[in-house]
Amino acid sequence: MNCIIVDDEPLAREEMVSLIEEISELKIIGNFSNAPAALNFMKSNQVNLIFLDIQMPEVTGIEFAQQLDQQTLIVFTTAFSNYAVKSYDLDAIDYLLKPIDKPRLEKAIQKAITYQNLLSENTLKNSVESSDKDFLLIKSDRRFYKIKFDDVKFIEGLKDYVVIHTTTQKLITAMNLKTIHQKIISDSFMRVSKSYIVNFNHIQSFDNHTIYIDESEIPLGEIFKAEFFAKYSVLD
Repeated sequence: MNCIIVDDEPLAREEMVSLIEEISELKIIGNFSNAPAALNFMKSNQVNLIFLDIQMPEVTGIEFAQQLDQQTLIVFTTAFSNYAVKSYDLDAIDYLLKPIDKPRLEKAIQKAITYQNLLSENTLKNSVESSDKDFLLIKSDRRFYKIKFDDVKFIEGLKDYVVIHTTTQKLITAMNLKTIHQKIISDSFMRVSKSYIVNFNHIQSFDNHTIYIDESEIPLGEIFKAEFFAKYSVLD
């Protein structure tokens, strides 16, 4: 899996190179101090994953991400936690706070590898065939999967696709989050950010910014907070 690092801080790039070189699944094919240089490089080189700083001169990481095609995966790296929700609005794979924690980086990389595999498989031809009050019917690789709503932990928007996270597997389908939300006939599900729908029955804990389901940390968007806390009768 080819990756590049884009960060205007030389020491930050060196740190990322040192950490990533210990992970065999990734190959660093470039690191850049600014977005225009990285974009020019990408015109003639295949880049699967970008570790992207947000606050940079000329072109910010957010502006750069908005120019990328749908197949390029992004992990934002920044010293500022207030960009988290915005990064997920851009369908980022993950969001890492500096200084980068190695176990947290490894988790982000494994997530990126999993999604690249999902996106490259024939599952891109999947579709939601039908829905009922208790389940969705998903077509995947010439088979039909009956996905019970009770088994769905959350649904994640990933560029032009959605990833359905169940208690036993992940399925990807070419559909946006709004459309699949309309097909879910259950009061247990709620949109909590631009990129996530959660099943309330699987939530283990939450705070003002994050919802925790097993090992997954799901951002809680500002415009969804009031409805979310009202569901739990919790004052923000």
